[in-house]
Amino acid sequence: MAEGAQPDGTVGKALEVLDLVAGFARPVRFSEVLAISPYPKATLYRLLQTLVSQGMLTHDPGAQAYALGLRLVRLAHVAWQHSSLAPIARPHMDALSAQVGETVHLAQLDNAQVLYVDKRNARDPVAMYAQAGKVGPAYCTGVGKVMLAFAAPDRLPGLIARQSFHRFTDTTLTNPRALEAELRQIRAQGFAFDNEEHEAGIICVALPILGQAGGLLGAMSITSTTRRMSLGGLAALLPVLQPVAATIGQEAESWRFPQSAGRARRTAPAAKEG
Repeated sequence: MAEGAQPDGTVGKALEVLDLVAGFARPVRFSEVLAISPYPKATLYRLLQTLVSQGMLTHDPGAQAYALGLRLVRLAHVAWQHSSLAPIARPHMDALSAQVGETVHLAQLDNAQVLYVDKRNARDPVAMYAQAGKVGPAYCTGVGKVMLAFAAPDRLPGLIARQSFHRFTDTTLTNPRALEAELRQIRAQGFAFDNEEHEAGIICVALPILGQAGGLLGAMSITSTTRRMSLGGLAALLPVLQPVAATIGQEAESWRFPQSAGRARRTAPAAKEG
């Protein structure tokens, strides 16, 4: 949950506990969850049992460990298919990664953070934090900054207020004022760089994925290393990246709102004749 947010009743508390278990990325014992949970022992136990009974978690009596349940996996797969850009973007990402020989990331904003929804590896893969399904900071990643820059203006102050501003490297932005200045520049130029701000040696160029009315849908990036690429070299790939981001935005808009897209196509000729 976002820092400072209060869970909404029992459902909100249960989802918060589900997030805690998922955050371990492995089977976890009750004592481990209790150590980081805001709830008393009895409350936490009751919430875990509810999640197990609903199939959202599983419990191994022998190992005394909780893990994510198959029902959650099924729901996550459906959400990935219907709520994320990944199914639409994947063939375009495959073609782009093959063309440029570098890693391509797809991301969306989730609670003021970056949720990586897909990743296509370079011909010579490099170990890095960003993986599909992981959540990362927005203020020091290329996809995060470009999504902040193109978010609705009325949302931006709240999004900035929820950034943690931890210094990861010497180039990490560490305060709201510096971030706001960079976001203005990103908005004006239309793209963002990650200049080793989250991980030393990892750089990227990122573009927003926008709907037909300019609404933010997500972002994508081409990511490389300082060993084989420079920011200038990444900038030279923008003419290749830009049409891909635009195509994904157009296809996502038609997929999400097919009736609206259909009406727009039907009314367009009449508007043109008038």
